[in-house]
Amino acid sequence: MKRALVTGANRGIGLAIAKGLAEQGHMVWLGARDLTAGQSAADRIGATAVQLDVADRDSISLALKQTGPLDILVNNAGTLGAGSVLNDPQDFETSMAVMVHGPYHLMHLATPHMVEQGYGRIVNVSSGWGAFADGVAGPGAYGVAKAALNALTVAAARTLPSTVKVNAMCPGWVRTRMGGMGASRSPEEGADTALWLATLDRNGPTGGFFRDRKPIEW
Repeated sequence: MKRALVTGANRGIGLAIAKGLAEQGHMVWLGARDLTAGQSAADRIGATAVQLDVADRDSISLALKQTGPLDILVNNAGTLGAGSVLNDPQDFETSMAVMVHGPYHLMHLATPHMVEQGYGRIVNVSSGWGAFADGVAGPGAYGVAKAALNALTVAAARTLPSTVKVNAMCPGWVRTRMGGMGASRSPEEGADTALWLATLDRNGPTGGFFRDRKPIEW
């Protein structure tokens, strides 16, 4: 049994990832800003809720004291602004805090144990909008933040031993509150690649970007 933390997991893709890991028999911590909503979701899937605001370093530290050492970390929490990237400084600050700084601090705190034990799996839930190959698209600062998360993935994988695998993935257009109900994929379909990356064997890839379990361009 592995110990896993999934951020932003009280609904949508994060909940589907947490549910999939719990069904595989792992001990899953479901991170949510709203602990009441997180506990309700955790009870439904056999996980444990932890209050976690990834934009708050104190919240991150407190959450990891509760979870204890992790074997699997899924950085799923996200935010989606609106308008042009240069129009809203607060959207830029929030996007970077949630989708870059938060994952960085979680990885900083979680990876020493992973390195010491010779096993770790980190999945950064990114987006095709964060790819230069797709023009760093999306509203507000979303694409910029996801591009930075992709860069963090590459740099972290280069720094860590191969026993600790760090990968990014694109779930596609998923029917969630963020993605909209007109999206083509279910949360379970969006979660599939994250579940694969979270449970890679020792010969699995690291430092890659994947959609539908296949490499895609950065």
